[in-house]
Amino acid sequence: MKRILILFVVTVLGGLAATEADACTGISLTAQDGSQVVARTVEWAATPMQCGYVVAPRGHKHQSYTPTGENGLVYRSVYGYVGIYTEYEPFVVEGVNETGLSAGLFFFPQYGDYAPYNPADNAKTLCDMQFVSWVLSQFSSIDQVKEALDKIDLVTLNHKIGAVHWRIAEPDGRMVVLEVVSGVPHFYENELGVLTNAPGFEWHMTNLNNYINLEQGSAPDKELKPGVILKSLGHGSGMLGLPGDFTPPSRFVRATFYQTTSPVWDTGFDAIIQAFHILNNFDIPIGSQHARTDIPKGLPSATQFTAATDQTALKLYYRTAWNSNIRCIDLKGIDFKTVRYQSHPLDKVLEQPVEMVEIR
Repeated sequence: MKRILILFVVTVLGGLAATEADACTGISLTAQDGSQVVARTVEWAATPMQCGYVVAPRGHKHQSYTPTGENGLVYRSVYGYVGIYTEYEPFVVEGVNETGLSAGLFFFPQYGDYAPYNPADNAKTLCDMQFVSWVLSQFSSIDQVKEALDKIDLVTLNHKIGAVHWRIAEPDGRMVVLEVVSGVPHFYENELGVLTNAPGFEWHMTNLNNYINLEQGSAPDKELKPGVILKSLGHGSGMLGLPGDFTPPSRFVRATFYQTTSPVWDTGFDAIIQAFHILNNFDIPIGSQHARTDIPKGLPSATQFTAATDQTALKLYYRTAWNSNIRCIDLKGIDFKTVRYQSHPLDKVLEQPVEMVEIR
């Protein structure tokens, strides 16, 4: 039954991922009290996804898939973690473990590719969609991940899906991006703290130089000639030219400037709320990615969920396309030694709750 389900999921992802799911946007913030926050969106513009969260205890057994079945790398959790999955529980795309290490998966179509799959190496083969769970369950630092990476073989279950890349962040603020190109892994120190999708991370950083003219606030008046003075038509004119479309390069630029112009808030919770406000700007309304005849039913937004993690306080927050209320999972309230493995949907009911205001 599991094999049938995984084949179904992979088939669906393979047919749609490159065109419908490549719009994730990630940012990071630091509060005055030293709290580190990472936040991101997850998009899928085709159909409502079955999304949920898992609580994985220490000692939990993990089994990786390979292109030939449920026969890849087997390992047990060293650390407990909470993660959000899409469609299928093992496919955790965002999460944090009990040490504060955070990891997230972002689609990376057309630019990344792994080494060829070798069935003889199944015992050390790890599916790319299960990489986040592997990181969260095994490690407490980026250097540990780097050291262990050459001991596994990363594969995709379906080449039509395209590759993914990852953001890994420590609670001290260090963040790296991992991209696998032509089978070779590349780690990039991400001091900026922003990530979207293709092209590669280095390209995005170079592309920022095209926007050196952008400034927060309003541009000063400019006298073209005596008597002809240009004035801002409104606040924020210093950022005229900021790209507003939903392509990965434009979102990277926009996320960079919203993040870097943000105030530094007092606490981690303040930074969490600010992160959600910033990511409001990346909420993709249904219709903008479709022809009029292809608009899906029952999907209010391509941004199916937004998550933010306070790595210092060990709290994972999320909201969804169906419920914009922010919910929180407190890892400090979980005993990862005794808790059972469990999973739950992000939304029990796909309906936006509305609080009625009583007028007397």
